[in-house]
Amino acid sequence: MKIIDKLKQDKVTLSFEVFPPKTSDTYESVAKATQEIAALRPDFMSVTYGAGGGTSDYTVGIAAGIQDQYGVDVLAHLTCASSTRAHVAQVLEQLKARGIQNVLALRGDIPEGGAPADDYHYAAELVRDIKAHGDFCIGGACYPEGHPESPTKNADIDHLKAKVEAGCQFLTTQMFFDNNILYNFLYRIREKGITVPVVAGIMPVTNGKQIARICKLSGTYLPERFKAIVDRFGDNPPAMRQAGVAYATDQIIDLIANGVNHIHIYSMNKPEIAAGIQASLSEILK
Repeated sequence: MKIIDKLKQDKVTLSFEVFPPKTSDTYESVAKATQEIAALRPDFMSVTYGAGGGTSDYTVGIAAGIQDQYGVDVLAHLTCASSTRAHVAQVLEQLKARGIQNVLALRGDIPEGGAPADDYHYAAELVRDIKAHGDFCIGGACYPEGHPESPTKNADIDHLKAKVEAGCQFLTTQMFFDNNILYNFLYRIREKGITVPVVAGIMPVTNGKQIARICKLSGTYLPERFKAIVDRFGDNPPAMRQAGVAYATDQIIDLIANGVNHIHIYSMNKPEIAAGIQASLSEILK
């Protein structure tokens, strides 16, 4: 089923993200985690794509396995920063052959030690190629706090609008830890005429070191309430895991109460995290 059809329904949706193994020797553990998350019967699962080989080699296979073996709709990520148009066309043919209808079009980061190909500079260019290549449902990323490389938030929204006009049918946000940031972002993009569904991306932080990496990479704003949780429980992994799930759940409940019905969990291949959040929302999801 196309994800846009799910997002147009008047119901709450909950989805989870998994990422392929970096090497073949960890494939089995990733496959087991994927199976356990699929068993939760989310509305869909997304499978990430590592540019320049590595995890990208497994994306199509894992996505097809989720769909074929577990009957869960999938969203396959596809990045273009270091890809040629010929390579993108090859991946799209593989997705079509495996019956995968949904693609998340991302510019992606340049791999360490790699160099960008000249074929793509923006995600909007990839969106146009995907649209021309077949009847895919196309999603894209958005950044409530602004893309780190964008000079201004208005410029970032202009790029986002270009992506939607190119054929992007829904958007999934980068992680955020203060819901007011999302509410403000939604107001600003609606004012600019961007009306496609927006899925809120939530990252349950389950260890203190994880949040340090997140902030270094994205500059994500951390509310004082969240900092206090990390300060208090960051050195106690079981407590931090429980507190992180509770904080994420609290975010989600507030989002749904304020009309944001579509939630995507960056579950980091951790079935226990996905299950914990889903269980806390059991009545809300009915």
